[in-house]
Amino acid sequence: MRPYSNLNPTSLFNLLEEFQDNPLYDHHVAGYLELMQQCYTGCNPRGLLIAHDKALSKKILSYHRIRVPKFAVFPRGRKPRLPKKLRFPLIVKSLVEEGSYGISQASIVHSAEKCLERIEYLHEKLRAPAIVEEFVEGRELYLSIIGNQRVEVLPLVELAFGNLPEGTYPIATSKVKWDWKYQQEREIELKLPTDLDEATLRKLKRLGRRIYRVLDLTGYARIDLRLHENGDVYVLEANANPDIAYGEELSVAGEAVGISYQQLLQKIVNLGLRYHQGA
Repeated sequence: MRPYSNLNPTSLFNLLEEFQDNPLYDHHVAGYLELMQQCYTGCNPRGLLIAHDKALSKKILSYHRIRVPKFAVFPRGRKPRLPKKLRFPLIVKSLVEEGSYGISQASIVHSAEKCLERIEYLHEKLRAPAIVEEFVEGRELYLSIIGNQRVEVLPLVELAFGNLPEGTYPIATSKVKWDWKYQQEREIELKLPTDLDEATLRKLKRLGRRIYRVLDLTGYARIDLRLHENGDVYVLEANANPDIAYGEELSVAGEAVGISYQQLLQKIVNLGLRYHQGA
């Protein structure tokens, strides 16, 4: 028996972020749709599973000699012990949450004591495992990518932090990402970087395409990068099925090459219809 038998849809537009309040269940839902041979938009179950686990995706990228920050994972229910290999400052994040959930200025720590406090906060308040990474100074860049077998890398987008208060780290906190009033007050905006040379832009696009393939992504995704002042590029994370609201990274990148918001949504629908399940 097929699901939605009364509707019999040609395709489903997948905007699921969590199931039963669990962000890790999204790939199960996509897997169910594949078992039922139901067309749907966005990433396949394997890509969702890999990308959603920040530690797993970093391990895979590191194996392929793609630079990522050094990190350690701290599951709930275990006493955390910081490895000596990590150098301060560190940033403490949820291992599985997206959308900058749980990220604030307090996420940047300069001592073992503060790090352990933040890990405990994530364990208790967010009820989530924590990942601790070496904080990378630099510019916050986003690569939006769409495609299945054939991949299109859209123009690079930068998060410009405007006039943050003195002593504030330029990171995409929950406030920076979702508080529109704060964005306007502090002149925080997404923009196309105009000071990067063509060689650097080509290098970053090749990197984005490679990451997309290595992590088995399909449909559309966003790769979050940090560009250090010495030219080194670090992959912070890969986001399968990222935010596609108008004015967010994917739509801004699309408009930069003449893809209207309506056309972008149609591309996503078409990719879902053309995706070969299990291929």
